[in-house]
Amino acid sequence: MAASDFSHEAETKGFTWFLGVLGAISVIVIIVLSGYWSIEPKTFDVMAEAKGRQEAEGLDHMPNGYVFANTLVHIAETLLYKPGGYLTNDVGVPGILLDNIPSWEYGALIMLRDGASALRNHLARAQSQSAEDPDLARAEPYFYYERNSWALPSTEAEYEKGIAALHAYMNRLAEPEHKNPGHFYSRADNLWQYVEIIIKRLGGISTRLSASTDRYEAYDIKQEKSAAISQTSWLKLDDEFWQARGSCWALLHILKAIKYDFRLILEDKRAMDTVEIMIHEMENALAPITSPVILNGDGYGISANYSLAMASYVSRASAAALDLRDVMNRG
Repeated sequence: MAASDFSHEAETKGFTWFLGVLGAISVIVIIVLSGYWSIEPKTFDVMAEAKGRQEAEGLDHMPNGYVFANTLVHIAETLLYKPGGYLTNDVGVPGILLDNIPSWEYGALIMLRDGASALRNHLARAQSQSAEDPDLARAEPYFYYERNSWALPSTEAEYEKGIAALHAYMNRLAEPEHKNPGHFYSRADNLWQYVEIIIKRLGGISTRLSASTDRYEAYDIKQEKSAAISQTSWLKLDDEFWQARGSCWALLHILKAIKYDFRLILEDKRAMDTVEIMIHEMENALAPITSPVILNGDGYGISANYSLAMASYVSRASAAALDLRDVMNRG
């Protein structure tokens, strides 16, 4: 064999070896990034975040509503700036391969949208005939932009505009001397209207989680009998679980903000303990997960059923929300 043939064979083997090493490194990097990006965002202190924003803006005081609005802002910022960024609209590796955190993002986004709508339509308006806040009227539609757009305009760009509009509202809220100051009305009727939305959301979450088994039946009021709900496909089971997990995470912080901004009316109606129960159940729903996969055992089977466990916490929070609604609706 000629020396040139040996040289060519060595070059071929060397190139093949290089591609193999490069491929192995790429796989390791993808696995590591996937694991890191799949870590749930931690809970945060709503009061500490609000005070930090207040100091950064150089504002003198923290009016009612500031904590609630800032909590919505921080939820949106968490969606955009957590490790890996916003993953729902990713078209590259490893984001396109992940589904748990995108489902989590959707759950948190639903609660963010509900909070922004309640702030615009109820909490920042004195009565049904009063004009809506201009910044909130701009902010809400941005959060309803399609959640999986990667082209222009991207989902992130639209949500950032919503965050900026909420910041503008917060600044006017904290400046009573402003020519067009922001308003927040922490009244019982306003809270009652928002709690109605929360009740429906929690009810829907609980029903979808309970459908993880083939034995679940829901009562059909119209037909006055139990109506079986189709069992969640095992391919969608973890998606429903993580969506519920994201919703509970966002609602936990919103409830803590409500506890502060509505503290006077809650204390007056002796409803603070009811809000505490809801917060406690949301914290239970966010307990650390010890299994690498979402277990889906039968209701009374050998293995655990994570969906049913979370559904029990969500149902208890929903029951407390019903109590809170009734208390707020009383004269």
